[in-house]
Amino acid sequence: MSKTPKSLTTSIIVEKFVPGGFALGKISDPSLSENNKKIFLWNALPGEIISRVLITKAKSSYLEGVAEVIDSPSPLRVSPKDPCFLSTSPWQILKFSSELEQKRLLVEESLREQKIPLETEVKNVVTDGAEWNYRNKMEYALYWDKESESISLAFHARGSHKKVPIESSSIERPEILARAKEIISRLNESHEPAYKYQSLLLRSNKQGIVSGGLLENNHPHPSFTPLTDTLLKRSYSYSPNGFFQINLSVYELALKQIKSHIKTSNILDLYSGVGTIGLSVAEESNNLTLVETNNDAFKELEKNCEKRTNARPVHAKSEEALSYISPDQTVILDPPRAGCDKRLIEKLLEVRPKSIIYLSCNPSTQARDLSFLVSTLDSSDSSKNSTSGSSSLLSTLSPSKPHTSTSISTRPYKITSITPFNFFPKTPHIENLVVLELQ
Repeated sequence: MSKTPKSLTTSIIVEKFVPGGFALGKISDPSLSENNKKIFLWNALPGEIISRVLITKAKSSYLEGVAEVIDSPSPLRVSPKDPCFLSTSPWQILKFSSELEQKRLLVEESLREQKIPLETEVKNVVTDGAEWNYRNKMEYALYWDKESESISLAFHARGSHKKVPIESSSIERPEILARAKEIISRLNESHEPAYKYQSLLLRSNKQGIVSGGLLENNHPHPSFTPLTDTLLKRSYSYSPNGFFQINLSVYELALKQIKSHIKTSNILDLYSGVGTIGLSVAEESNNLTLVETNNDAFKELEKNCEKRTNARPVHAKSEEALSYISPDQTVILDPPRAGCDKRLIEKLLEVRPKSIIYLSCNPSTQARDLSFLVSTLDSSDSSKNSTSGSSSLLSTLSPSKPHTSTSISTRPYKITSITPFNFFPKTPHIENLVVLELQ
């Protein structure tokens, strides 16, 4: 990152969105040292002409920045609802219908990057229609105002460690913001300094009960009062500062679709967290094994499994629980953004379970993993499923480079369904569900 962000005056035509959510352009100005560099932009939409950008990162082969002056706005552009939109939800500038289509196209782009043939169409992005107030968890920074000698809620400016004070935000549940303001008010009444605290973390369940609190610098994170929520008529306990899905309404839509693809009585849920996927989609008659490595999440998983005689929780890393994979299974994958470990992919290819259901918060690493499980296009045939200028420099922006392995030689699976879900409206984040069946 540049030590001091600088503004650059030039003319940039924005080409398209790329995986990760940036808008891609190129600097074509021989008078500038940055000539011919690709630039990845926020606050920019495909087709727009940008005349000034704030450079937030400068690398030898590309730049990142924020569009400051837009000479030719896109007809898809709308006014953002929040002044802090760049920090929290940079796609507030895009019409909602266009957001859904762009996310579908980005899933296609990620698959093309890995030369995966689009024999199965990428379905329209699934949404519950809600654009605002969907987040059930928020972590705020604390900003110290020297003039008023008081604390304000804040977010970090995109591409910077700078804190930006806020008065409002529209993506979290209203109960969360209201509680946050109450806590800040109490801090100011007692003249607390902002530097004492790392952040303020709050979470709300569907009923509007809020838990969480302040995280202090140089102190272990406290244990907050657990929350409970119901998914597909099953109750789950979880910690406010642990992992639990952010948008439960859309998550339930994904769970219903996952359940519809379960065709075996034997189910293995890897990267299971507190168990919300496996326990929600498995019938009482199913043989269900859930694998989770995080200590806190596993404790909640054990609690959630107590009333299920058919559920077996396993405390282990998914890539180290390979002995639980069997041919008669449906294997559910919901890994972190980095995707699946190479050892897990190799074991799946060796054992060949009947079906694999892969839910991912990062379509780029998901596509990388899929490229080892399904047949891909030869390099000479890549043009059949590519568009002009389709390279998105993923190798420099995300950990999507293929696993290096010589042991993987066969690709026995076929993709039967690809469905993106809009878990995070007004942001470029995409949750993508892919179903694979053994051929």
